[in-house]
Amino acid sequence: MKYGESSFDIAYLLFAVISGCLILRRADSKTERYMGIAAVVLGCGDAFHLIPRVLNYFLDRDMSVYLGVGKLVTSITMTVFYLLLYRIWIGLYEEKENMNLSAVICCTAILRIALCFFPQNGWFENSSDMTWGILRNIPFVILGALICYLYFKNRKKEKGFGLLWICILLSFAFYIPVAVGAGLIPMLGMLMLPKTICYILMIAVFLKNGHREVQERS
Repeated sequence: MKYGESSFDIAYLLFAVISGCLILRRADSKTERYMGIAAVVLGCGDAFHLIPRVLNYFLDRDMSVYLGVGKLVTSITMTVFYLLLYRIWIGLYEEKENMNLSAVICCTAILRIALCFFPQNGWFENSSDMTWGILRNIPFVILGALICYLYFKNRKKEKGFGLLWICILLSFAFYIPVAVGAGLIPMLGMLMLPKTICYILMIAVFLKNGHREVQERS
């Protein structure tokens, strides 16, 4: 178990960061740069939680603080990742930004991040308080639902990105039970594996289609 999960986590982090760097290296548009930044942000942010998780399997020491702080960092970087997904959507589908929509997206993201900083979350104790797990994830779910709807609405316009909405939807379907109930039912943590696979698929879409789609639109 520990070797399989640890190998998967390390492979995912390397894939996310390396893919992001490759996308940034070849990027010749703002939209493609957002794709690269999104992959790097996701990989680097998740590293704060996954590396202590891997070390926890092999080191005989209390990693609670590192795991808790890692969850805080990951919560913030996941939110930034979805903001970047919104900027990518604008670049792919919208000629003019809808300022009202952007305001709603930004407000939900700011509220989510602000809630993450409340001490009641118990990050330094690696707490799994259900109440705050629900509170901090309400604006995050709203943010994710909006981004998912936007990609769903335009799923037929850019074929390479047509399945992104499914990856977003499934990632939340796997994430929410873990965020809310893993403290009571530790086995729910297993859902983080398919959630991570959804992120891998999203990055793979950026890596495969980003340059081609942006070139075709230019």
